[in-house]
Amino acid sequence: MRALDGPLPGGPSEAGDVLAFLDGYGSPATVASAGGRYFGFVTGGALPATLAAQYLAAAWDQNSFSFVSSPAVACFEATALRWVKEALGLPAAAEGALVTGATMANFTCLAAARNHLLVRAGWDVDRQGLFGAPDLPVVVGGEAHASLFKTLSLLGLGRERVLRAEADDQGRLRADRLPRIDGPAIVCIQAGNVNSGAFDPAEEVVAWARQRETWVHVDGAFGLWALASDELAPLARGFSGADSWATDAHKWLNVPYDSGIALVRDPEALARAMSISGSYLLASEHRDAMNVTPDSSRRARALEVWAALKALGRSGLTEMVERSCRQARRIAEGLQAGGAEILNEVVLNQVVACFGDDSRTQLVIAAVQNDGTCWCGGTVWKGRAAMRISVSSWATSDDDIARSIAAILRARESI
Repeated sequence: MRALDGPLPGGPSEAGDVLAFLDGYGSPATVASAGGRYFGFVTGGALPATLAAQYLAAAWDQNSFSFVSSPAVACFEATALRWVKEALGLPAAAEGALVTGATMANFTCLAAARNHLLVRAGWDVDRQGLFGAPDLPVVVGGEAHASLFKTLSLLGLGRERVLRAEADDQGRLRADRLPRIDGPAIVCIQAGNVNSGAFDPAEEVVAWARQRETWVHVDGAFGLWALASDELAPLARGFSGADSWATDAHKWLNVPYDSGIALVRDPEALARAMSISGSYLLASEHRDAMNVTPDSSRRARALEVWAALKALGRSGLTEMVERSCRQARRIAEGLQAGGAEILNEVVLNQVVACFGDDSRTQLVIAAVQNDGTCWCGGTVWKGRAAMRISVSSWATSDDDIARSIAAILRARESI
């Protein structure tokens, strides 16, 4: 901070000196989030092929807004999106957008939902805005992720006017607590609760929605990748019946930041919400990303998504996801055997643990972070302070798991 506390330089610097400054001051201050013992914030690592693809994409320096601006990236993007749909068993006809992360993926999908439903109600939000528009209720579960409310605010749908359906003790929306809806509405369901990893009951919610004019959106930042595994797919049964899906590639697909994916069943709904026009932005016969994404100028993140799926293949993706879940269960078993209390049903890659009262648990978390063997963050789960452990890196080995369990239990004993 002191090194950066200076005015804008009056003249040029040598490129080597610039890089040396970045490395000398920046590198020691980074978080080792790409390592195998980082379990914070559902953070993936960067597969070697994806890191190299990012270097190459930076060297290409493509503005990936259209086929004309970068034919190569446009082709890689179309293939990457097709492969994502194949891997997750989602409708082949769905259109997609590669965006910055799950927040913007949620935004993209819900913009399509908002415009589509209001058009059906006789209101063109593109021309008329939201002033005087018909009411458009949004239903969310009691444990919906905070980023979803940010998205609703950005869309003019409001953070506080949502209808909340009660959640169960694992954070799953209770289908028997869905509100009465008269007219068009959006219901948002969750694939992978950010604490417990639990899945909302998609089959029941989708069936409820199909009896009404309701768009079903899936916030599946990490949990949607369970669909890549035959073993785990039953957790996400029914999610393919939704109207839109948001997920991250920089979580379980293990590509570098930043990379999110939005998919919309009705391509026209996405295009109506995202298309752009201008005197020099001429339409082509090819897919132009500027017409299906919030961005115009955008980086070539398609290369990293394509590289991950090419490097892993279907079997490698499945193995990586299943291994993370197996390792999460091992952590839960090891901590429980060492006297910790596990607060969630470990169904996916998330473990929520506590070590006594709130104060003691917070001290254990701080001790683990200070020790540096592994990194685990804190959360509040069902009113209790807890340690949240997210296993989602390709680099995490079984030895990393054993070392981390030992470090956490050492921290517990030291308090």
